[in-house]
Amino acid sequence: MFRKINFQEKYLALPLGILLALFFGWANPFSLDAKANTAVAIALLMVLWWVTEALPMPVVALLPVILHPLFHLGTIEETTKAYSNPVIFLFMGGFLIGIAIEKWNLHKRIALQIVSFTGTSGNKIILGFMIATAFLSMWLSNTATTMMMFPIALSVIRVMKEHPSETGNTHNFALALMLTLAYASNIGGMATMIGTPPNIAYASFFEKKYGFTISFSDWMALCIPISFLLLLALYIVLTGWLYPNRLYENNNIQTYIQQELKSLGPLSIAEKRILVIFVSTALLWIFKDLWNQLGIFKLDDTIIAMTGALTLFATPAEGQTNTKKQMLLKWSDTSVMSWGILLLFGGGIAMANSLERTGIMTMIGHAFADAASIKGVILIFLIATLSIFMSELMSNVAQVIVLAPVLAAVADASGHNSLQLGLAMTLAASAASMLPMGTPPNAIVFSSNHIPLKEMLKTGLIMNLISIVVITLLCRYLFPLIFQQPFH
Repeated sequence: MFRKINFQEKYLALPLGILLALFFGWANPFSLDAKANTAVAIALLMVLWWVTEALPMPVVALLPVILHPLFHLGTIEETTKAYSNPVIFLFMGGFLIGIAIEKWNLHKRIALQIVSFTGTSGNKIILGFMIATAFLSMWLSNTATTMMMFPIALSVIRVMKEHPSETGNTHNFALALMLTLAYASNIGGMATMIGTPPNIAYASFFEKKYGFTISFSDWMALCIPISFLLLLALYIVLTGWLYPNRLYENNNIQTYIQQELKSLGPLSIAEKRILVIFVSTALLWIFKDLWNQLGIFKLDDTIIAMTGALTLFATPAEGQTNTKKQMLLKWSDTSVMSWGILLLFGGGIAMANSLERTGIMTMIGHAFADAASIKGVILIFLIATLSIFMSELMSNVAQVIVLAPVLAAVADASGHNSLQLGLAMTLAASAASMLPMGTPPNAIVFSSNHIPLKEMLKTGLIMNLISIVVITLLCRYLFPLIFQQPFH
């Protein structure tokens, strides 16, 4: 569907993006107020330059720092807050833990163990990671899940590339495995009410609005089938359609794996200490809600990630280096960190904030009030479509906060089931698959450099369309069997 853009096309994309943004700002085709129209024009410029890769993506992400204050879309202080969003420090903490795992070779040991357990078939490895990631994401933040699995997956890719099959395609394997982490995290997060923040945000809104608590079991009764069908579709799309790897069981690789595990010997002191920090961080992510109930002090995913990361700089490794103790991490190790992805996500947040402040997202939501006369599956389809593509450009939590009251008003005025419409919107908000800034897991795996943007756009568009169909059909036909109260 997509081909590589050459230098001349990138060069042309620079002035083309500026001209299109200026034309949009001048023509104002949607008759928006001045600030809203400017925000859309700048967003158009950024998306075009991201898609065409006219400039490095982190560079494009810095445009709001210049353009938003210049065009009065926010002060420099308001704009730059986006680049210090808590989720960015969550990324940073996860990246630092991943660097330590790789520095002391623990990643290789874990990767060899996984491949030894699943077998050396490329499809079996992808399926194993898909199931494990989706299951963890049902109970953990999808971002934390991706953070945990990311360095392990990179290590498996490295092992497979070191011993390529004559008939296999390790490039497709690496691409499919990275996409598996992001999409399985997003899909797994839909299955439970605590799996991802948008679910919690909508359940809280609904309880406050209607005085009805959505039960954990009812949520799972609807959403586990949705997650299962989406995971099945994801496996088929990645391994059977877009990126067949043809990496079959290989006795030579199996022999190599056993030899390498033997040569690694027992865990070193440094590996043990990193493993303790890694597992402790994961356990805190899992059980933070139980801890917070104690009321001593409150933890969140970002605090936990940064605590684990900073501990690495203060924990001695084994042995001596120039008569000085060497720590598990030193600052020079951070030179290999994906700083650009932190800027990229900050730029996405800044762009989304400008669209929210100028009322664009609210306006889009209210436009659906005109759809109140549409009945049944068509209305659910339109809501799911709007939600999934909105989520590519804005925070899915913010999106739920904006759209939930709008859809409730539409449902109450028209006789539709408010919960049915709201769940379709909420689930679709977690399914954005096309852009790195669509969800945090997308951004994390994009930092691996194994995923060209064109491939994420192509695969993401296919998964978006599949997600829209699956969410629409099950919210329309399975929902009434589980939730029988009309809520209006």
